[in-house]
Amino acid sequence: MNVAYVLPILPPKHPTAEALNQEIAQLRAYFGGSLLYANPNAALPRQSPLRLPRLLFGWGSLRRLQGADVVHFFNPDPFPFPFLLALRRPVVYAVTSGVDDRRPNLAYFRRMAVVAVPDERSEAQLRAWGLTNVMRQPPAIACDRFTYHPLPLPPDAPLRLLVASAPWTLRQFATKGFDALLDAAATVPDLYLTLLWRGVLGDEIRRRVADRGLAGHVTVIDGVADVDALLGQAHAAALFATRHAQVKSYPHSLLDALAAGKPVLTSRTIPMSDYVNETGCGVVIETVTPAAIADGLARLRADYIRYAATAQAAGRRDFSPAAARDAVAAIYAAALTPSS
Repeated sequence: MNVAYVLPILPPKHPTAEALNQEIAQLRAYFGGSLLYANPNAALPRQSPLRLPRLLFGWGSLRRLQGADVVHFFNPDPFPFPFLLALRRPVVYAVTSGVDDRRPNLAYFRRMAVVAVPDERSEAQLRAWGLTNVMRQPPAIACDRFTYHPLPLPPDAPLRLLVASAPWTLRQFATKGFDALLDAAATVPDLYLTLLWRGVLGDEIRRRVADRGLAGHVTVIDGVADVDALLGQAHAAALFATRHAQVKSYPHSLLDALAAGKPVLTSRTIPMSDYVNETGCGVVIETVTPAAIADGLARLRADYIRYAATAQAAGRRDFSPAAARDAVAAIYAAALTPSS
């Protein structure tokens, strides 16, 4: 089977460090296929003020995609890219951040072979709107890449967090919770942060850290990192988004933490919070404010032994790579089955 995996983003500086690229690499290892970036802005000069809108994405890729058996397209939000309707091949549209309560263009998504979503919250919402071609594409943890790293947290020890999913834009310092987290760190003297960066806005994060007097409490790693080793030095991983499509429904950085037996802290906006609340593998905050984050950190510290034990058991049990592959195989089978 020839699967074309398509991303509407610019090619990242560090592809192997990007969670979605890692996920697609796993799918290609199992199903074969190729990876294509369908963002025409890649051809523009880096400093050009001109940026083509999403409605124009993908048109230059049509010829390359027509040879595929299935086109597997990944996008954070349910945006109706017109070029996908021009394909003569079945399209699996994976909405990687799921959906919120804003109704998408249902007529458009009925023309997709399959609309794949990672979480139950999104699946239920789409079905409530009458979409019948919805299937779950669950996340997986590559457990063989991570080691169980127990790290005690006695009352007098500093609390160490690992935080990924760095901003791509200045606005995302707020919408991905980084400003609120830094403000909370300024009020929690025993908190130490390790931030994984992407080669973008590195000077800006260092400026914001310095402005808050946190230079001794925040480490910024800008580039490819040994995440397993870093998790060995952390008590937990955190991610606090305020908007639905800012991060994946199941962020890889949080799944990686569970694979290493580390609890997670996240915000209610992220669909994975339903799983965190259900299993007790971490702490969920309702609003992304410095006070709410500080309260969540206090809750994590107060019951850390229980949270860590639950995280160790839950992550490797509930996110099997084999189950994820089987789900994608079922999605491709459905996409290739002619509709009646």
